[in-house]
Amino acid sequence: MARYILVVDDDALMRRSLAFNLGQAGYRVSTAADAEDALGIARLELPDLVLLDIGLPGMDGLDALRQFKLQFNVPVIFLTARRRELDEVLGLELGADDYVSKPFDLDVLLAHVKAVLRRFEQPAPRQEPAAPLSVGDLTIDPAAHKVTVVGRAVDLSPREFDLLYTLALEPGRVIPVDDLLGRVWGAEFIGEPQVVYVHVRWLREKIEADPNHPERLLTVRGVGYKLEPRGT
Repeated sequence: MARYILVVDDDALMRRSLAFNLGQAGYRVSTAADAEDALGIARLELPDLVLLDIGLPGMDGLDALRQFKLQFNVPVIFLTARRRELDEVLGLELGADDYVSKPFDLDVLLAHVKAVLRRFEQPAPRQEPAAPLSVGDLTIDPAAHKVTVVGRAVDLSPREFDLLYTLALEPGRVIPVDDLLGRVWGAEFIGEPQVVYVHVRWLREKIEADPNHPERLLTVRGVGYKLEPRGT
């Protein structure tokens, strides 16, 4: 059976174009002009994927994303024309699975759609919980999903945690931005460095004594980032 995609965009021309082209690509498609109608459609038949415009009338895209994740836990790709990194990254932080900036090439959009659907249809392999990891006085417990700095618990989002853990696996080693994108967000995000920049900023606010003068999470300009042990 064809995969079912719900397109949510207040631009009628965009809705018609996406519905036609996704249909040509073999998907079943429903469309909605606002989030309220889209949530109602999803209650009638659960979509396999939602393409969600961030700039909607009434309930905006970020609020709609929360509802789609809370009520249905379906994958969501943001469609954004704002081109502000905060909109894009905030959407990802709140649980969006990907984003595509308008105007976009149809082949690019289809590639993102296929990648997200593929991730959701492949169950993650079972793995034994990893042992706690220490980098100086910073400790990461992957099994409990907990981080402490000098014994103080730090509350991290899932992406922040994954980014910190990836750096902590190779302390003192500079990891290029594209490598971080591939490991933490997936290969389809390579070439979108602002995702890493913003998460690094948020991480520093939580693990550094002075985020403006970091001593743990360091930038190696033009290359990437590294995590240095402190307090040892």
